[in-house]
Order: sequence, then structure tokens, then C-alpha cells
Amino acid sequence: MLSVRGLHAYYGKSHILQGVDLDIGDNEIVSILGRNGVGRSTTLKAIMGDPRPEGEVVFKGQRIGGRKPHDIARLGIGYVPEERAIFPSLTVAQNLLLGVKPGQRGGRWSIEETYRLFPQLRERADAPGGALSGGEQQMLTICRTLMGDPDLIMIDEPTEGLSPQMVERIGELLREIAGRGISILLVEQRLVIALRISHRVYVMGHGHIVFEGTPADLTANADIRREWLEV
Repeated sequence: MLSVRGLHAYYGKSHILQGVDLDIGDNEIVSILGRNGVGRSTTLKAIMGDPRPEGEVVFKGQRIGGRKPHDIARLGIGYVPEERAIFPSLTVAQNLLLGVKPGQRGGRWSIEETYRLFPQLRERADAPGGALSGGEQQMLTICRTLMGDPDLIMIDEPTEGLSPQMVERIGELLREIAGRGISILLVEQRLVIALRISHRVYVMGHGHIVFEGTPADLTANADIRREWLEV
């Protein structure tokens, strides 16, 4: 589905990504773990084309490195940013409709389907997005991205600041999304939830990948966890 080789990215003169390699297969949930500031979020942004990446990014057999973000989105990559970026003055239903790509016909997701997955959105359909709780806004952002019918969705810190109950609900939703044939690249700070739902994990440190394996592999590797994950 997605192959990244030798990915470099800069903010001004700061060399943030220093040769990142990673792969995401069909229907996989893959998590990027690591401490704050190591380049996890920048990896997602560089794949989407901003900042402009150096290296090879191949999606479904097409080289997409250097393309504009809206062109990459039209090819089938959805992106859920950490800051959620809903439109607070628009209703829930209007926010969802904004996720539909121009000229898109049909797809795996509809407003009714997103309401089925998260009934609270149906209950708040006519409410402005800004009136939703943090967890509801996060769910709205994910569902809005699904409305564009992506084959791969990249999600940055979806559980940050949420209650334990909402964290569990987000985890359930991500598993259901993968079960619908959509691959997921997840940046997640909560180790427990990432290990529970992921097929494979990458650990990032200082702008490059320092570990790749299954959740069981990482659980068994105390040295990696101690050096790159634990506070």
C-alpha cells in the first residue's frame, strides 16, 4: 500500500527526518511510537507533501513524493491532524459533507454509516462542531476523513487528552476501519492502546526508525522501550 524509503524533511535549516524507512500493507494498522519531538508527526506531514519530502514515497505503485497535498489526498490518502481542524461554526453534518471529494461517487462510507459507528454524531448532527466535546470532535474529524473514501488513513495522536472511555471507543473505531479494507498509519503516545490494536509498530528516535516489529516483539524488548519510549 505505502512504501517510504530514505525520507528526509526539513523545517528551515532544521533536519527533522533523517532517512525514515517504513511500509504499510493492505488492511494493516501500523503505529509510529516515540517521545515528543522525534519526528513522528513530521513523518505523516511529509508523506502528505508538506513539508516537501526528500526520498522515495510510493503509494499503490505511484511515486507521490513532491506532489501537492490535495493531489495526494485525491489519490486515496486521508490525513487526520493532531489539532483536529474541524470547522466550529458549521454543524456536524456540514463538517462531514466537507470530507467528500469533488466528483466522488459512492464509496465505502456515508453519513448514515458514520452515524451508525458513532451514534453521538447523529444526536449532534445539527449542533455546531465547536459545541462538541474533545472526544466528539476527534471522532468527527476521523469520520469526515472517511467520507473521502481513502484507502489509507494517517491519524496523528487521536487519543490525546481524551477520557479512558473515549480512548477505548477510538480504538474500536480504528479496528473497524481496518476491517473495512482501509490501512491505518497511526501516531500514538499511549503505548497500551497502540500495542493492542496494531499489527506492527515502528519506534522513532532522533528523526529515524530505531525499531520495527510486532507488538509482541516490542513488549519483549525492554532495552528499546527503556531507551526510546519510557520517561
